[in-house]
Amino acid sequence: MKRSLQVTATAAFALICLAGCTPEKPTPAVNPPATPAATFGKLSEKEAQDIAVEAYVYGYPLVTMETTRRVMTNVEEPKGTHAPVGQFCNMREYPNASFKDITAPNADTLYSAAWLDLAQEPWVLSLPDEGDRYFLIPMLDAWTNVFQVPGKRTTGDKAQAYVITGPNWKGKLPEGVTEYKSPTNMVWILGRTYCTGTPEDYKAVHALQDQYTLLPLSSYGKEYVIPKGKVDPDIDTKTAPREQVNKMEGAAYFKLLAELMKNNPPVKEDAPMVAKLAKIGIVPGQDFDDSKLDPAVAKAIESAPKAGLEKIVGHLKQGGKSMNGWVFPTPAGEYGTDYLQRATITYFGLGCNRMDDAVYPTNEVGADGKPYDGANKYTITFPKGEMPPVNGFWSLTMYNADYYFVDNTLNRYTLSARDKLKPNEDGSVTLYIQHESPGAEKESNWLPAPKDKFVLMMRMYWPKEKSPSILDGTWKPPVVKKVE
Repeated sequence: MKRSLQVTATAAFALICLAGCTPEKPTPAVNPPATPAATFGKLSEKEAQDIAVEAYVYGYPLVTMETTRRVMTNVEEPKGTHAPVGQFCNMREYPNASFKDITAPNADTLYSAAWLDLAQEPWVLSLPDEGDRYFLIPMLDAWTNVFQVPGKRTTGDKAQAYVITGPNWKGKLPEGVTEYKSPTNMVWILGRTYCTGTPEDYKAVHALQDQYTLLPLSSYGKEYVIPKGKVDPDIDTKTAPREQVNKMEGAAYFKLLAELMKNNPPVKEDAPMVAKLAKIGIVPGQDFDDSKLDPAVAKAIESAPKAGLEKIVGHLKQGGKSMNGWVFPTPAGEYGTDYLQRATITYFGLGCNRMDDAVYPTNEVGADGKPYDGANKYTITFPKGEMPPVNGFWSLTMYNADYYFVDNTLNRYTLSARDKLKPNEDGSVTLYIQHESPGAEKESNWLPAPKDKFVLMMRMYWPKEKSPSILDGTWKPPVVKKVE
């Protein structure tokens, strides 16, 4: 397959970049300590256990990203939600209940995802004129931080293009080209383009997706032959990536973490954590050898996954603001040294956007403190004139207890304004959350629930900054009420 790219710098790179959106250069990576881990003083069992759990939490995003990358790129050519490295996989319709590649998927936008390896050279990303359609193309580094996000909010909806470079790349770019420097060599582009879900709009979005292009910088201005990907039969493509990570034994987990840090180094701000890692034998740039560990450390490594996962999952309610039973994750998309928050969002919603682009209030338990259950019926009522305040759009999504879509007779996973919601006589809007249909007259406002436990997530794309706003707490999602 060939892609004709005989273009000039000025024609191919119509760069629409708002003031203040220029990429920040990543802080230089931490240099690994010269002293081998085996020479550190012995740790008590408790010290070793505490550090191992911290290390597990710290590395969870990186290990999850790599596992997800392996699964999604283990194909010869783009197909469904998978594509070789350096190629877009464009989802042509909303995912259904069988989709397990990532947790908490959305059914509001069509994904255009691509994985890049910047270790060899930069990649050129070109985007078409979106014609006033809402879209965003967040770029995640290997630690899940969104380091750039071109899109309607930030760079406008006209044609644009960028060169994405790795942390150690130095070279000359074509004249007039904007550089986006990634802090890591692994990059996940997780583009989202709004679509109403009708056949006509699917067709319109497909035409845009087909113009999202990637090519190595060395092929810029030349005819580029898209290579076939290599399939590794040893990669498990049947088991969900998160499940694969959660099943890893401690030694295998930390061995992979150490290997990944060679091309995806910690930043300077991680220096205190890097020092702790070294105490249990994990040194960036060096292989992890569990055969040389002190018995106390070896025991801690073995038990770290169970304790680490419990800590990650247990942090959900503490990892944000609570509003009428909804938990609004903060921070999101940019985490600094808040490693537990970063790991928690990786676990529950890998690929999370920056809060300026989208917020995700989540609701797991009712007013009685019990998890939501399809054996019961619930309602959510928005008072007149108090629908979610957004510049983009909003939705309410139903997930099962594991944060995957729920199969139902309507194939409906979300409710939003595009569902032509029926208002009440007073102008308010009530949504019905239950397993069985609330009746034909209310079915437009029905979000089908499973028979057992479920989770609700609201999405607010491009939330308004001025009051009322969820960002400053002047607008809150309504209480979910159980129907007695």
